[in-house]
Amino acid sequence: MTPGPARGTPRGIRPVGDRALLVECADLDDVLALHAGLRAEPVPGQADLLAAATTVLVVVDHPESLGAAAAALAVREVAVGQRPPGREVLVDTVYDGADLEAVAVLTGLSPEGVVDAHTGRPWTAAFGGFAPGFVYLAGGDRRLDAPRLDTPRTAVPAGSVAVGGPFSAVYPRRSPGGWRLIGRTSAVLWDLDREPPALVRPGDTVRFRAVRDVALLGAPSATGGAPLSGVSAAASPTPADGPPPALVVVAAGLQSLVQDAGRPGRLDLGVSASGALDRDAARRANRLVGNPRGAAVIETLLGGLQVRAVTDVVVAVTGAAGPVTRSSGAGSTEAPRDVPFRLAAGEELGVGAPERGARTYLAVRGGIDVPAVLGSRSTDLLSGLGPAPLVRGQTLRVGAPPGEAVAVFTEAPDLVAAPGPAVVDVVPGPRADWFTADTLDVLCGQVWSVGDDSNRVGLRLHGTPLRRTTSAELPSEGVVAGSIQVPSSGRPVVLLADHPVSGGYPVVGVVRDAHLDRLAQLRPGDGLRFRVGAPPGRPSP
Repeated sequence: MTPGPARGTPRGIRPVGDRALLVECADLDDVLALHAGLRAEPVPGQADLLAAATTVLVVVDHPESLGAAAAALAVREVAVGQRPPGREVLVDTVYDGADLEAVAVLTGLSPEGVVDAHTGRPWTAAFGGFAPGFVYLAGGDRRLDAPRLDTPRTAVPAGSVAVGGPFSAVYPRRSPGGWRLIGRTSAVLWDLDREPPALVRPGDTVRFRAVRDVALLGAPSATGGAPLSGVSAAASPTPADGPPPALVVVAAGLQSLVQDAGRPGRLDLGVSASGALDRDAARRANRLVGNPRGAAVIETLLGGLQVRAVTDVVVAVTGAAGPVTRSSGAGSTEAPRDVPFRLAAGEELGVGAPERGARTYLAVRGGIDVPAVLGSRSTDLLSGLGPAPLVRGQTLRVGAPPGEAVAVFTEAPDLVAAPGPAVVDVVPGPRADWFTADTLDVLCGQVWSVGDDSNRVGLRLHGTPLRRTTSAELPSEGVVAGSIQVPSSGRPVVLLADHPVSGGYPVVGVVRDAHLDRLAQLRPGDGLRFRVGAPPGRPSP
């Protein structure tokens, strides 16, 4: 790649909510150069980056940092081609994929010609994809530009070598996928016991080598360890005078997960921040019992959680409004909410079905002590990182008591609001111009209904569909929690904490960061109304 002149003209910069900016680049060379430059010299407030096909997503640490970051990006000069050299990764591949013959027909090559084209020149690792370790490879033989499948496969085997449009990639784990499979490799693309865990990272050069066969390796655990069972090995040693502090899961309810403040700053690995969906409720629960704000708690969906204390512990329950009970051999009584209290050894705590809201948070003084994965104890349902969902009979070790005292709040939580649809503020999205002029009015002028297929990845909404003005395919670009993606059906999907880091659907609006917690408390059938505000300030082009 020949070095080019420095870029001095203002770049196209589009706000992505109030915590991120999408920087438009001239081409992939410009993307990689800007990404490398920002890694070396961050702009004010920069917290994370994600390179994509023609854009770089810049995430900032706070909404107040957005203006300074935008101003710096608008005049950032980048010498195209002047970036640190990446590593060269050799991938041995058996070319016997299910779509090899189809790719040959689509490209006008023979199957052998497809293999020669795929191995004949190096590929550049351009940007991360929808799963940890999935990297879009660019710069290969242009004759291999084959369209994606009309209907994606529900399960693509780990190690599958594929092409999709002008890109190639290796699927790091079994997952859905719509790319055309031309081969397979035993190379482990994602291994949490390796540092860094991704075999290929943006900026690397990848060469494929055709071989007759490859050693079949067992797929690494998606969580970096066995699912939780028994007592965590990372917990404190057992005191000599009794059992260690712990909780036993008597009933897990519909879905109970361990969550903390998440694992931000890893977009290039294809890893979203994840973490507690209602961040304020989780922080509040931790503060009540004296924990650090990011300590691990239990997030339970629509009630049904029941735990038993092995030893005396101090706990607090926040989040969705519903009954909480404590029971022992003497009977059952109502337990307090939003205040710390002692749960005696042998007592059980039950979280009932909420009257309003969806997610309840249980904090225990000392925090839930499970092994951390990439610096976090959070369960990410999309990527498979973190501990498995809780199950009946499981023992959860509790960490050492923190140095802080328990707390009592005098103000009521801004939780699940009064009856009626939830209202959240949105910023016009980076691709609002892909839609009809009245689209924001349609978005904000109706009450959307939350669909049954909503989860921690996103809320699927039902209402009057939104209309696009273009049928063009959007190159994959970075997205953030709160992004309102609009697929071809016109029915929006609001991305939540476990969202993929990039997407190919245009984003018409983005929920303001301060209102994301309200989305966490919506359940199927609830109403949601959007209220549009002015875009965050940024310099004029």
